[in-house]
Amino acid sequence: MPAPFVPSRLLSGRSRLPALLLAAVVAFGGIGSAPLHAAPGKGPDTVADVAEKVMDAVVNISTSQNVAPSRSVPAPQLPPGSPYEDFFDEFFKRRPEDGSEQRSRRVSSLGSGFVIDPSGFIVTNNHVISDADEIFANFNDGSKLKAEVIGRDTKTDLALLKVNPPKPLVAVKFGDSEKLRVGDWVMAIGNPFGLGGTLTVGVVSARNRDINSGPYDNFIQTDAAINRGNSGGPLFNMEGEVIGINTAIISPSGGSIGIGFAVPSATAQPVIAQIEQFKEVRRGWIGVRIQPVTEDIAESLGLGKPRGALIGVVTENSPAAQGGIKAGDVIVKFNGRDIKEVRDLTRTVADTMADSEVEVVVIRKGKEETLRVKVARMPEDDKPEGSKPAPEAQKVPPRKALGIELSAMSDDLRKRYKIKSEISGVVITDVDRSSAASDKGLKAGQVIVQVGQEAVASPADVEKQIDALRKAGKRSALFLVSDGEGKQEFVTVPLN
Repeated sequence: MPAPFVPSRLLSGRSRLPALLLAAVVAFGGIGSAPLHAAPGKGPDTVADVAEKVMDAVVNISTSQNVAPSRSVPAPQLPPGSPYEDFFDEFFKRRPEDGSEQRSRRVSSLGSGFVIDPSGFIVTNNHVISDADEIFANFNDGSKLKAEVIGRDTKTDLALLKVNPPKPLVAVKFGDSEKLRVGDWVMAIGNPFGLGGTLTVGVVSARNRDINSGPYDNFIQTDAAINRGNSGGPLFNMEGEVIGINTAIISPSGGSIGIGFAVPSATAQPVIAQIEQFKEVRRGWIGVRIQPVTEDIAESLGLGKPRGALIGVVTENSPAAQGGIKAGDVIVKFNGRDIKEVRDLTRTVADTMADSEVEVVVIRKGKEETLRVKVARMPEDDKPEGSKPAPEAQKVPPRKALGIELSAMSDDLRKRYKIKSEISGVVITDVDRSSAASDKGLKAGQVIVQVGQEAVASPADVEKQIDALRKAGKRSALFLVSDGEGKQEFVTVPLN
């Protein structure tokens, strides 16, 4: 069964599950009993009063799963670096060498959760209950209730459960994680190693951490101790409000070293609300592919300093296309929110309700423009569609610019480099290894679609744009390049 997230995720797969994680593994997890890791200076005299208020709202989640006696039975899908990887590897690889039939086995695991409504709604991590046949919530008073899954969201690793209690439960409320500051005291309660309710205290070490676990990473980092079995448990502020859901740790051994991560309440609340209402998450979508604005790209676009999200691809007939957004635009504000980096746009669009019409501020060729876009619901497969095929170009000898050998598009080149028919531009047929273009990752088989935010259809077009950029005093040229499948990205190449 899944466990909370070492980044490792932290579930306990039996009360005495050995810690067999490799060194420097990132683990998802929850909070466990461990020495206090706190910032220098005087901390709170006690958290006993706050803990007493909220302790009964924290539950231990126990799950079980029947594993059929099959040679081909797959191991559960766990997050990279999960503390359970070794446990399940051991279990699923321990096959009889004599070919005899195995009996089915029952696999158990433990995690944490917390009650958000007296009627029985419980929040936990999705990886805690993933693939479970049975789920139980174990309460602080010793009672145990069977839980059903209302819905889950793999992108944020959150799940909502429901139990039917004989009387109203003690519940906790979400606080505002946006008000957190680095250095604020926090308190975590969970079920480390299946021991039962355990409280640890620490501080907010950092905010908006990206640990590459999903598209909406913006974790709260804390030094409060988090261990296996605490995944899905709450991270409280000193008012007893939930400002995070403990999900992951970085650890060389599977135990806490004071680097834990929690999904902020600002991310969790809208997700949980949608799961409760719709039993699924309905995210906003505008149909673009984006990339970070580097210092080189910012200079090429005249932005001054890196900011916003650079549009690489606009899906045909998407809300973005219909609203006038184009490849090469830099979105700096969406629906009233400043976009400082790529993740800001990803989260802001996802949080926007479908059918909402919003203002989008873009920088296009050095000038700020305001567009209106009607946000749609994110489809199952958010992949950009290609544009219409370009007419076949006449065959001309290849030309060189900035160490790049350029050729007009042809059927022969499409076949040689497996370039889809809808992709148009100028084909790179060779790159000098000693050139800056090679250092930037340009290679044969790629297609130059734009130079300096102007479309190019021939090697002469590329040379013309490079000359224009030099005359304008630019230090580098901004290329929009595509691979044969249509995946596009912006690359800056020095002009000297």
